Amino acid sequence: MRIAICDDERKTAEGLKAIIESVCVSLDLVTDVFTEGGELLRSFSLKSYDIVFLDIEMPSMDGLTAARKLRELSAEVYIVFLTSHVEYAIKGYEVNALRYLTKPPEKSAVHEIIEYVKKKQSGEKALWIKNSEGEFKIKLSEIVYIEALNQKMIIHTVSQQYEVWGKLGDYEEKLDGEGFFRIHRSFLVSLSKVSGIKGKYITVYGGDELPVGRTKESAFRAALVANADKEAF
Repeated sequence: MRIAICDDERKTAEGLKAIIESVCVSLDLVTDVFTEGGELLRSFSLKSYDIVFLDIEMPSMDGLTAARKLRELSAEVYIVFLTSHVEYAIKGYEVNALRYLTKPPEKSAVHEIIEYVKKKQSGEKALWIKNSEGEFKIKLSEIVYIEALNQKMIIHTVSQQYEVWGKLGDYEEKLDGEGFFRIHRSFLVSLSKVSGIKGKYITVYGGDELPVGRTKESAFRAALVANADKEAF
């Protein structure tokens, strides 16, 4: 889990970091601390976070402004406001904040938030990738297909493309049992994103047409049927 804390009072931020680490001993955790909103946003654009704890009252960029900009970058991140004044909490609804914590935050409240997010994420499997632009978390449900192009992989999602180094076989192994099928030496496709079959080609979400290898046709059709039955169930 990746967590960011943004508070212009570093002592407060480090105190919250210590609380988070004490309640997340069994988690693979990365916690970054920032003291101003611009710094947080620059980091978020390079490597997204699962939860952002954000002070509302900061001098250079207030927390609500930073939260609005975070929402432009991601609709998925959980935002938790930190405030000394309860009256500011209602503003959190503007950016769909998860909740607010009064400062200093209670350990039990922080633990409750972490557990809530863990539970929500347990049903959302994802793939972490790293390239020259940063680190990104891609939900498996958003991947349409992965294409091997020379020594690079292009991950095509419902909204954008990510270019990474690697081998298609490695991704095939990582995604084994997750509803993906290697239809061709150059293509690994999400079975749920297949919208049609025409001869030796399939059409996927977004309209791209991909070739199916001659030796893959029979197994692919069987996998497609099995996946449809699984989703229907």
